[in-house]
Amino acid sequence: MPSVSLTGLRAVVSAGAAGIGRSIVEALIGAGAKAAAFDVSEDAVNDLRSAHPEVIARVVDVSNHAGVDAFFEEVATEFGGLDVLVNNAGIAGPTAKVEDIEPTEWEATIAINLTGQFYCVRKAAPALKASENGAIINISSVAGRLGYANRTPYAASKWAVVGFTKSLAIEMGPEGVRVNAILPGVVEGPRIDRVIQARADAIGTSFDEMRDEYLGKISLRRMVSAEDVANMVLFLCSPAGRNISGQALSVCGNVESL
Repeated sequence: MPSVSLTGLRAVVSAGAAGIGRSIVEALIGAGAKAAAFDVSEDAVNDLRSAHPEVIARVVDVSNHAGVDAFFEEVATEFGGLDVLVNNAGIAGPTAKVEDIEPTEWEATIAINLTGQFYCVRKAAPALKASENGAIINISSVAGRLGYANRTPYAASKWAVVGFTKSLAIEMGPEGVRVNAILPGVVEGPRIDRVIQARADAIGTSFDEMRDEYLGKISLRRMVSAEDVANMVLFLCSPAGRNISGQALSVCGNVESL
């Protein structure tokens, strides 16, 4: 991506210690921003701290509102304000027919993928409204615009993120806060490998056959990278994105169906 300067911008990234979140954090600090991140994995947080001691990194479960509240209070003290919130935390949820999904599995998926975003926004909103460059970027999924058999909790939560985003854009726009959703497609890495294996197991096929099926439904016939998603975050945070709000932007190579 062409060089982007975000010098002085203050950002929080949920689930920012690994995967897409880690790429977003590193892209932000690489562009000059100050970053704070939390994650549920202590090992991942320790690794982030070791690699980037300038980042505020803490172990927090996004579905625990008390922990989220405490984290944002610490960031407010350290940064003296906030300009960008990237709601990245999420889980894949179960892969099963709806009648075989346990209520606890449904509830956990909604708690992390949707309610956790609410917890973050409610604490970040006052600081973002006070910023001259306030922006919220909610990570949804192409499953937030397409039906997804055997992944109903995940798809339902990701569609809800788009509705949350569009509603927030209307609510917070008059106070200068831009709100957008990014809809990643099939992002290469261990997480999608686990998802592909789980779906292959669910329908009785092989990993390779299921992977080929995924790629066959992408117009560009390739997965995207975590860096592709991070680049979109940088764009939306930058002056180039100053008039983009209320949008659900796919970074997916054009996934045609799931």
